[in-house]
Parts: sequence; structure tokens; C-alpha cells
Amino acid sequence: MLVLAFDTATPAVTAALHDGERVLAEHTTIDARRHGELLAPTIELVLAEARATLRDVTAVVAGSGPGPYTGLRVGLMTAQGLATTLGVPAYGVCTLDALAYGSGLTEPFLAATDARRKEVFWARYADLRTRLDGPAVDRPADVPADGLPVIGAGADLYRDVLEAKGHEAPPYPYAGSLAALAVERLAAGAPLDPARPIYLRRPDAVVPGAPKKVLTPGESGRATA
Repeated sequence: MLVLAFDTATPAVTAALHDGERVLAEHTTIDARRHGELLAPTIELVLAEARATLRDVTAVVAGSGPGPYTGLRVGLMTAQGLATTLGVPAYGVCTLDALAYGSGLTEPFLAATDARRKEVFWARYADLRTRLDGPAVDRPADVPADGLPVIGAGADLYRDVLEAKGHEAPPYPYAGSLAALAVERLAAGAPLDPARPIYLRRPDAVVPGAPKKVLTPGESGRATA
């Protein structure tokens, strides 16, 4: 087994290789505007560090969000393209699940990432493996933190509004955690979702409406008897 995992649903462009027992290589760059530029070189970097090639990969795992549309699409399209080229399966794992898994927490908590527009993507967990609620998107004041620990960059941005306890945990879902969680689920025989995005709201870009009629000289645009 050699699992290639990566996530682009947050400002962290992160990739890792996992051989079924441990993370062989992992690399992360924090840059919210260069997902498309950075993902391929990051994948090449972890392959080189592990002394592996793409042909050695037996499965591809991508963070499926939720996340901003443009960044999220980069990772999932890459996963689908690589899987098709290599003839291996492509799986999607909720980005918040990877963030939760990396926290190591065994008590109830929330994971939150920055959704922009003064909102957060969030989910509630019983422990690092068990999601109870979400994913959802809300304004920080509407997130039901209930005094629980809240992890992630979303929590760091809105700690006072969430009125939540802090916890020392990675602010982003790193690919090593994503890969380890996917391998654990595969080993347990748990079904994994296909590499498809989790969208919680419509993208900012919209299809333009029909163009307005251009009036010719002499037309007023008003019906006449």
C-alpha cells in the first residue's frame, strides 16, 4: 500500500505519502492564493523524499472540504486526474475530519476552519475519530460551541466570539493526518467516499443573465397603441 494524500481546502497546501504503517514523507506550505501553483511541486517533493514514483501509488486521497470553492477544486481535480491516469481509486475525506484526527483529542470538541465572509466551517466531534454533527457553515456567534474546546484556524480567528476553550492543536488539516485517517478506515473496512467536494454554499461566480436588449434608433422601449 502506498497512499498519496493531499488537501487544498484551507490555506495549507499539504501532501503526504503513507505506506499503510507510517507517514513516509509530508510537506506543507501555507499560502491561500497559490494552491494551483504549489500542489504539483509539493506532491513531487514528498515522492522524492520517500524515494517513490507516482506509479508506486495504490490510492489517492484528497481533502473534500468544506472549503473555498477555488482551492478545494484544485485538490479534487488533481486527485481525479491522477487516479484516472494511474488506474487507482480516488477517495475523499472531510477536511474537518482530518483536522480533528490530527488534534489527538479523546474528549468532545469542535473543529473550525475559516470560511471567509466572516463565517466558519465547523463540525462537532465526540473524539478525534467520531463526528457527531456537521459539517456546517455559520457565523461564529451562531456556532454551538457550548464551552467545548474548539480547534483549527477558524477558532483562532474568532476565539472571543465563540467563547470556547482553546486547545493546542494544528490550525490546519495536514496531509499526514489525512493519510493516516484514510488508511485506518480502509484497514477497518469502512467505506470511503469518492473524491467529490463538500459544498455548503454556492460559489461566488455565477452564470451571467441574458443580455439586455439594445434599442435601435427610434425605439423607446415602451409599448405603443
